[in-house]
Amino acid sequence: MTTPTIEWAALTPILIVLGTAVFGVLVEAFFPRRARRPVQATLSLAALAGALAAVVWRWTAVLDDGPKSAVKLAGERPAGVGTLQEDLPALAFQAFILVCSLLAFLVFADRTKTGEGSFAASAATEPGSLDEREATEAGYEQTEIFPLGLFAVGGMLAFTSAGDLLTLFIALEVLSLPLYVLCATARRRRALSQEAALKYFILGAFSSAFFLMGAALLYGFSGSLDYWSIASALLQSTGMDALLVAGSALVLAGLLFKVGAAPFHSWTPDAYQGAPTPVTGFMAAGTKIAAFGAMIRFAYSIGRGAETELRPVFWAIVILTMLVGTVGGIVQSDVKRMLAYSSIAHAGFVLIGVGAYSRDGIRSVAFYLLAYGLASVGAFAVVTLVRQKSANGSILGEATSLRAWRGLGKTNPFLAGAMTLFLLSFAGIPLTGGFMGKFFVFKAGYSSGETVLVFLAVLASAATAFFYFRLILLMFFRDPAPGTATVASEGLSAAAILAAAAGIALTGLAPNAVWSFLDNAMAFIPVSYTHLRAHETPEHL
Repeated sequence: MTTPTIEWAALTPILIVLGTAVFGVLVEAFFPRRARRPVQATLSLAALAGALAAVVWRWTAVLDDGPKSAVKLAGERPAGVGTLQEDLPALAFQAFILVCSLLAFLVFADRTKTGEGSFAASAATEPGSLDEREATEAGYEQTEIFPLGLFAVGGMLAFTSAGDLLTLFIALEVLSLPLYVLCATARRRRALSQEAALKYFILGAFSSAFFLMGAALLYGFSGSLDYWSIASALLQSTGMDALLVAGSALVLAGLLFKVGAAPFHSWTPDAYQGAPTPVTGFMAAGTKIAAFGAMIRFAYSIGRGAETELRPVFWAIVILTMLVGTVGGIVQSDVKRMLAYSSIAHAGFVLIGVGAYSRDGIRSVAFYLLAYGLASVGAFAVVTLVRQKSANGSILGEATSLRAWRGLGKTNPFLAGAMTLFLLSFAGIPLTGGFMGKFFVFKAGYSSGETVLVFLAVLASAATAFFYFRLILLMFFRDPAPGTATVASEGLSAAAILAAAAGIALTGLAPNAVWSFLDNAMAFIPVSYTHLRAHETPEHL
């Protein structure tokens, strides 16, 4: 057996993140308990910053030398075809994942002035038990969240660059399994947190089964699991091939679960509500960017071979996703659940760009995900600082009821103003990154003939504005709620909020800078079915 060729330099961002995650596990084993939190937080933030710098370095290398395969399989394949791809689209999505993860980890590491974080003192203890009370009183901290989060980030980075279905599945599990655990680590309402994690895990197992069955069918169709071989087999197929259509549909079903598209969305509201709020923001941003990056690569490399057969189903999913997200968000009375249904509606909007099958479709999706990811991390960071207050003045858990946010603009203008900016971006109001993201996605969809979907998306976007402006109205035009207070923290969450707000403003006021950056990130490896048929070069779509 011939060993694969590995370009270690191309794997630098992934190796930095996963290597630090492994070292973080050793920190848990050998460092004193009191020293673990500062060490883990510093290591994690340094690793993410270092990985982002490595992505910038690899971007310049790809611009100079062209795309390549980080791990190339043995056999007769064009240059640059392998299990992990290093090309500009992968690097662009990896950069966005790392930016949002860096901000999310700032929220992970933050604590109130009294030393209380968002995570349980000991997640292994039974909720309400004597062991839990003793761990909390002793000041224990669940610092394993940092290596777990880094493992998830490493999976996300690999997910966007996977060039075969087996690698894609491994990356899917590497990013998913830590998130299942992280969802169960909330400091308060622990039973709800564990219930959310269990639901997420069970439904995630079903989605993985769909994915694997689809991969098996595509292997039966082509005799291989890598994208280039499957795309090459499309040329030898005559008419509609049932294995190709069924396999593509099942793989896409597994990916649609990760982005929270209907009818695969039922985990989203419960997981978003029950998970620790920093984890919710991390999932909302990072998972969505990674999953859509993987979906675009699969759809543009293989999915076009079954595009005609799957298009009616795809349109139905887009419409249903926008409908569920819009209607579900309108009837919510909990901020986290409202933002969960908002994320479902946004998934429907982004799918329009995925279905455009054009250069503008790819970069419009990337732009949208950057703006959405920044707003999500920022919005959930604000939620961590708005707390319930008891009658004797004690600070309790997060105030997630909409009524509890009344008058926040009068008691804490900074948090209310930042939340307003994020909500306006979600709503697609001009001069925000969300508006430009929707504009680019809808324009790409309209240019590709998805006029009906774009029209429905505009209506849905207008309807979703209702629940965003409802919260803004409560914050600025109602008297303060007596049982609500904002807490002073160590400042890391405030730094994340400021950075996210600056990103939203930048993408809204100067979108051409990001749009031009994404202009180069158009070329996918392996060659798509369309260009195999046209006998074009394997480096470009």
